[in-house]
Amino acid sequence: MADYLVIVESPAKAKTIERYLGRKYKVKASMGHVIDLPKSQMGVDYENDYKPKYITIRGKGPVLKELKTAAKKAKKVYLAADPDREGEAIAWHLAHALNIDEDSECRVVFNEITKDAIKESFKQPRSINMNLVNAQQGRRILDRLVGYNISPLLWKKVKKGLSAGRVQSVAVKMIIDRENEIKNFEPEEYWSIDAKFNKDSDVFDGQFYRVDNKKVSLSTKDDVDQILAKIPAKEFDVESVKKRERKRNPSLPFTTSSLQQEAARKLNFRARKTMMLAQQLYEGIDLGKKDGGITGLITYMRTDSTRLSETARNEGQQYIEDKYGKAFLGADRKSKSKQKTQDAHEAVRPTSAFRTPASLKSVLSRDQYRLYKLIWERFTASLMAPAVMDTVTVTLNQNGIQFRANGSQIKFKGFMEVYVEGNDDNKKDEDRLLPELEEGMTVKAEKIIPNQHFTQPPPRYTEARLVKTMEEKGIGRPSTFAPTLDTIQKRGYVSLDNKRFVPTELGGIVMDLIVEFFPEVIDIDFTAQMEHDLDRIEDGDIKWVKIIDDFYQGFEKRLTKAEAEMEKIEIKDEPAGETCEKCGSEMVFKMGRYGKFMACSNFPECRNTKPILKEIGVACPKCKKGQIVERKSKKKRTFYGCDQYPDCDFLSWDKPIERPCPKCNEMLVEKKVKKGTQIQCSSCDYKEEQQS
Repeated sequence: MADYLVIVESPAKAKTIERYLGRKYKVKASMGHVIDLPKSQMGVDYENDYKPKYITIRGKGPVLKELKTAAKKAKKVYLAADPDREGEAIAWHLAHALNIDEDSECRVVFNEITKDAIKESFKQPRSINMNLVNAQQGRRILDRLVGYNISPLLWKKVKKGLSAGRVQSVAVKMIIDRENEIKNFEPEEYWSIDAKFNKDSDVFDGQFYRVDNKKVSLSTKDDVDQILAKIPAKEFDVESVKKRERKRNPSLPFTTSSLQQEAARKLNFRARKTMMLAQQLYEGIDLGKKDGGITGLITYMRTDSTRLSETARNEGQQYIEDKYGKAFLGADRKSKSKQKTQDAHEAVRPTSAFRTPASLKSVLSRDQYRLYKLIWERFTASLMAPAVMDTVTVTLNQNGIQFRANGSQIKFKGFMEVYVEGNDDNKKDEDRLLPELEEGMTVKAEKIIPNQHFTQPPPRYTEARLVKTMEEKGIGRPSTFAPTLDTIQKRGYVSLDNKRFVPTELGGIVMDLIVEFFPEVIDIDFTAQMEHDLDRIEDGDIKWVKIIDDFYQGFEKRLTKAEAEMEKIEIKDEPAGETCEKCGSEMVFKMGRYGKFMACSNFPECRNTKPILKEIGVACPKCKKGQIVERKSKKKRTFYGCDQYPDCDFLSWDKPIERPCPKCNEMLVEKKVKKGTQIQCSSCDYKEEQQS
């Protein structure tokens, strides 16, 4: 019989930790929370300091019974749930259920599931941190008061199945606000002038800079023509050549947020998938008996800290020195955090720098390998020396009209030998070499090209952009980003179009009501302040009951007003102008989870439904009878097909256009390329100039 019982959250961790601790320890899993607020009722006593009513979660009775039986037989019980607020709350609930003194040294936390880390953590048990528990309890009760009061109101006034959450409502409002910005955006014309310069057969690019060292706006073609009129000749004098050395520092190791953003940019992973894979890497992968069996490969993945332990730093530096040499070792760098970070945690990093991605490829799935490689490379690069760039800025002049040419070359790759952070604009670090130029030289402008542009509206949010913006504005915490994005899509408030969030009509209706009656719920500053107040609870600076009470006093009044004044919104079915091919009744437009769709008005007797097809004004090139329509794949990717399907199976991922190819008379398509679109032939090599 084991002397000690250890309770963790997941069975995967239980097996690994039991192997590390030896025969005196029995490790069991609680399978997450076993106790929580009831689902069927509010579970908060307004009149008794918002005291929560906790119950055993339905279906968790047998798990709790098994844990109680094991606890009675053990000399001591250790509670080893995850090292965050939620994990602390799980440990607290278990302590009460198992009659463990919360002030005793019953709590064990570890940031990585490796033999040394586990053994060290059991040398330093502590009591349950009630400040952490109360911060989680405050968040849970606050979200319950918002969700369980507003949601039934929306069911009554709009339709069943809707919900309103504190963080999710702000996220939806941000997406709607961005969509309104795009709709209301008025493009403004502006111009640029590019030039192709030649120096002894070396061609390089330059751009219009200034006139007599004064900035000049190129708003219209007239502005451009006035500049070009002052350039009668092709010869330009080299006015100045400025050379300097520039250093570029590596990015800090991953936090939860930056990991989700980079995985979206480089691996095309959704936030939910990133966290699922990270959980697997954290809990452990079987490396085989020879290499230690099941081993945790990364540290805990819910963190907003970029701190590295001294051990991890030393090991990483040793690897870099052995692999690349001392010149590639970087100086210690620390992040400048704008907000409180849970610095008891480390950054998301590999548990061993010497476990290279290549050495683990055979034991990881394809996606596990790609995510581990990203984490390992970011960690390793963060400890490396800056990259050194040689940059050259050349000013060229004719009659006071100045052009600029910029060149750069990587002199020392430093951290870029291993990893370069991605960006949302797909810009690449490339050498842009200029010929050797000296002041007083003359170069020839082979081409001077005026270009018309129009300002573009702000882009819709991708998952990466939305996570980044939420983090910058202090909305939510590392553990909330992925579930929030998941929830707003499941509720049908937003959908993804080409990997960008678009609000649905339903989302707009719900947010209009919340803005009118509960403005504080979707106020970004209010929500960010609430996150700050939860941090203050964790620090022990304020009681959770006061935070809840300060919020609820105003919220209750708004709730009473909304109950009385919010009008019932009937989402009427609009006639679709078609008859049902199954029963002959009229087809109508209905509101669904992902927006509008067509359905038979004879529901429920007839359950015929059809997607709304958007014609693009192009005849089908295959059957010559149908029209090309925009469709969505199961993964919500846009494609184009014939409206005569299944009789005609024409399909194209690229958008067809009306005119044929002038070279072979086949179909032209609009293909998305970097920084815009390009019209190409679907059959031959014909291409037209790229459009920005």
